[in-house]
Amino acid sequence: MKLKKGQALVTLLVFSATAIIITAGAVTVTIINSRSTGTFTQAEEVLQATEAAADNAILRLLREPSYSVETVTINSTTATINVSGTTVKTITVRGLNGNTARKIQIVGSYTNNKFTIASWQEIDD
Repeated sequence: MKLKKGQALVTLLVFSATAIIITAGAVTVTIINSRSTGTFTQAEEVLQATEAAADNAILRLLREPSYSVETVTINSTTATINVSGTTVKTITVRGLNGNTARKIQIVGSYTNNKFTIASWQEIDD
């Protein structure tokens, strides 16, 4: 079998194009995974800061029963705290960092200078 002129060049081009397509696909998958990991990490950091602000709110409530509103900044997260209720207190904390927000709601009873937590949950923002 005799090869025609340029046949090696065409074969090289086909293999090169295939290698470029495979490499581009691998790079795309890597970029997508990197972005997803970054978003997940930021969301977890916001949740941790929001929970820290919730802990702070409980402490402040024990020290000052009339405590109701505060904004705190933990690292890059701004947490807004709202406390409502008299005997049954509802503490709502919303943490925000850029476009990432997490919200926690704590319900508990406050009697005789004790705060007993009935529920602590993350809620939709």
